[in-house]
Amino acid sequence: MKNQVILIALIGLLSSCGKPGDDIESKKKELESAKSEMVELKSKIASLEKEIQTADPDFAKNNNAVLISTLTPEKKAFEHFVSMRGSVQSRKNVVLSAPTGGIIKQVLAKEGQRVSKGQTLVVLDADVLRNSAAEIKTQLDLAKITFEKQEKLWSQKIGTEIQYLQSKNQMESLENRLATTYSQLDQMTLKAPFTGTIDRVDALQGEMAGPGTPLVRMVNSDDIYINADVSEDFIGKFSIGDPVEVLFPANDKKINTTISAVGQVINPENRTFVVEVKLPSGLSVKPNQVTVVTMRDYLNKDVFTVPTKLIQRDNDGQYVFSVEKKGEISVAKKVYVQVGQGYKSETEVLEGLAGTEVIIAEGFRDVTEGAEVIIAKGKQAKDIATK
Repeated sequence: MKNQVILIALIGLLSSCGKPGDDIESKKKELESAKSEMVELKSKIASLEKEIQTADPDFAKNNNAVLISTLTPEKKAFEHFVSMRGSVQSRKNVVLSAPTGGIIKQVLAKEGQRVSKGQTLVVLDADVLRNSAAEIKTQLDLAKITFEKQEKLWSQKIGTEIQYLQSKNQMESLENRLATTYSQLDQMTLKAPFTGTIDRVDALQGEMAGPGTPLVRMVNSDDIYINADVSEDFIGKFSIGDPVEVLFPANDKKINTTISAVGQVINPENRTFVVEVKLPSGLSVKPNQVTVVTMRDYLNKDVFTVPTKLIQRDNDGQYVFSVEKKGEISVAKKVYVQVGQGYKSETEVLEGLAGTEVIIAEGFRDVTEGAEVIIAKGKQAKDIATK
């Protein structure tokens, strides 16, 4: 009887929705009205069944009870995760530039080449500096001889102190000029600052390179990490060492890692702070590659959880159906609960459950308060959340 009434209500709804000329708002109102009528019908059916069962005990034997499966709530750890966009970064991702101007004489680096720290990559023409260094060295040799002679004379109190100091100053000044020239000579040879891979070569042999001109980009994939900009709404939610799942959409690869650092400053432009995620070395990823970072923002170590789809609502609040024994029959009973967060197919129940309840799983949509139920023998409800 109950299923027939509900079926008639649904047929009426479908018929009214199919009338030509009805606009969407009218259809929405009709849908809400039909749902309200269905709830009232189910409640009325349950009330009538209870009255009839009281007056006619044999009615229950002939009435069709709802076949259900059940589950028992258990306390366990509940976790909630959020996903956000991140990008791969490298602490060794640098562009090597010309410190001074000069013509590019040799380009020894090639894109994709693996190089060692200190290896020569680009050589600039340094003939002028070499000639200057040779000239200064000649002057320095003479200045050293002059100083040595002046020092001997001064030790014998011959000559004046000013002559001694002038010769000493001349020698030291040339020594400093020569050291500076040698430093400039070293800068004309561009060397690898660390062991890594040549990512890009912009230097062209014979081209004039001005100061600061980019010549070579180097990267090292052994020191990479992920930066994710996180909304300030999540302040205090993440800690160093928290678990993280990283998805690389480009190659459809996932890895599990941890948070290595949490930023302490809010970016005033987008109201976010930076969370750094550790990456193991040897991954086939590139700097600036896009990732999806899933991080845990909530953990309750000991709480009841139930499949989210089992939680319903009425005017008195949210509830689940449990099985209650009344004499020889089992009936459905509303158990009102206070829920917390939900993730995927599970929701935590903060209040309302003691752990002794037998929760109705499959068939929960077909029962009402006080409706008779029959628990299917051997029926497991472990997969109710995914069905």
